Amino acid sequence: MMDTIAYESLFQAYCDENRLSIKLSFDMPEGYETANGTFDPVVNTLFINREMLRSRPDYEQGFYLFHELRHALQYLQPRQFNDLICRSRFYVIMYDGTCCKLADDGWKECRLEGSEAYFSELYLGQPYERDANDFAYQKTKEHFGDSEGLRRLHAFWTPKNEIPAQTYEDLYAMIDSAVG
Repeated sequence: MMDTIAYESLFQAYCDENRLSIKLSFDMPEGYETANGTFDPVVNTLFINREMLRSRPDYEQGFYLFHELRHALQYLQPRQFNDLICRSRFYVIMYDGTCCKLADDGWKECRLEGSEAYFSELYLGQPYERDANDFAYQKTKEHFGDSEGLRRLHAFWTPKNEIPAQTYEDLYAMIDSAVG
């Protein structure tokens, strides 16, 4: 099991390598108690749900850490990413149709109609999520080795079907309209 020192060591090495100045917290923000982790650019903090991940294999804990570190890089150094990833990072799509948009004064939330299956695929296919999952898979392999478990974890977080960029543009327009 990864301990606090291991998390902090991987976190700091990545931040140093990428010139990121962010905070690490093991206290999940309200509403994210069941999430594995999250990066919130509003408070410049990467949150890892260490309690929930405590019994998980090291590769799984590492995967979620690298996933969130990639999100930090997407937000703080967007020039390193393509236009679609840059645009998508301002939108959060949740499984139940709750969607958020990052605006100047923080996150604005709305609720769209649709099935959980529909929104689950949209979440998994979000360009910035795909990038973070693929990155996390590669970095986790480097640090913890390849394994069937890691390949299954990556496959779990990969959408079953390719989602066209226009689908996201249409969805972002709906979110923009809903949040004002």
